[in-house]
Amino acid sequence: MATSTLVVTPFLQDHPMKPTYDERKFTELLLHVASRLQSDRSGGATKLNKVMFFAEFAHVRRTGRPISGAVYQKLEHGPAARRQRPVRDNLVAAGEASLEAEEFLGYQQHRLVPLRNADLSVFTTEELATIDKVLADLDGLNARQVSDLSHDEAGWQLVDFGDDIPYEAALVGARQVSTPTSRRLQHEAAAQAGLL
Repeated sequence: MATSTLVVTPFLQDHPMKPTYDERKFTELLLHVASRLQSDRSGGATKLNKVMFFAEFAHVRRTGRPISGAVYQKLEHGPAARRQRPVRDNLVAAGEASLEAEEFLGYQQHRLVPLRNADLSVFTTEELATIDKVLADLDGLNARQVSDLSHDEAGWQLVDFGDDIPYEAALVGARQVSTPTSRRLQHEAAAQAGLL
């Protein structure tokens, strides 16, 4: 059992994030990230899982909301979306992707290979920018390095294995950067809490 508990502000206790899961958006995110990882020698399932997680949680830090609203859980090698495998299997069964096994640095790697382009029209410009930034930040890192980075995330540290990682955890220990969006979100939260 984890000994730490997630402490949230009174505002978040009264107004927890309850994102709506959008399976179509999650499916397109999975295809898009898998496509972008095709030229990455270490772009197998582990790195794919972590890029998806970092994109969702980085977007929470940037905008206050996730991209697809998928539920991520704590697993041994880092966070993964609960719907990742079923969605991947549906893509393979529908002939929209294939799953290839290959050896990389002595390890068996499973790579999702899209057989169609992702429909990027389901994403906002902000969402695509977050995805691109996460891919750029993790470029050149292997699966072990990306997995280790995910273990540094508060959400992974604060829950037990198999438990859901709350999106609020994206804000724990996050560097506070003042941008027009963050100032607007802060103002909206203060107004909702009756502080203005």
